[in-house]
Amino acid sequence: MRIAISGAGNVGSALSRAATGAGHTVTVAATSQAKAADVAAETGARAAENNVDAVTGADVVVLAVPGDVVAAVAKELAPAVRGKVVVDATNPLNASFTDLDIEETAAVQTLRRLLPDSAVVKAFNTVFAGRLGSPQEDGARLDGFYAGDDADAKKVVADLLASLGFRPIDAGGLRMARALEEMAFLNISLNAANEWPWQSGWALLGPAA
Repeated sequence: MRIAISGAGNVGSALSRAATGAGHTVTVAATSQAKAADVAAETGARAAENNVDAVTGADVVVLAVPGDVVAAVAKELAPAVRGKVVVDATNPLNASFTDLDIEETAAVQTLRRLLPDSAVVKAFNTVFAGRLGSPQEDGARLDGFYAGDDADAKKVVADLLASLGFRPIDAGGLRMARALEEMAFLNISLNAANEWPWQSGWALLGPAA
């Protein structure tokens, strides 16, 4: 799978490393070309000159940028990602990290409105960067939740999650992305309040059938 990642911070770099390790072809873009080059060199990805360069030829585009710049990145990429699967791995934290800053039912719905010609899927936002390369705990796979309204795009994202070692869990339509954003905020809040090591992850227990 050809994957473009916009963002070379903790999540972008960890996802780049995990995806290249799973055999995918990865291109990374960042505000700083030097940062993108560093991450690419560390992870085996290709450094793009900019976001538009990164998404050219990609099967899947992952947004791994701070929540407050998602709209700007989406407007920049809108013409280049027509017909592509766009994965929103972001969380809409407010400036003080005390709550979520959401205008619609879920932040990803704003993204979909900005990318009307793309298949937008919420995924990876409930996973800490430190677990992207180690999606198992006590021998059990962590769950990779995803939500979206396009069945074909969701299948692509589920396959990507599985290839990285997660158990893909279909959370439903984009309406359910609000739950995923709240799950991420809860995990962030618990780790910050309790000084946990940012390694906790989500897993559903019990029979699924």
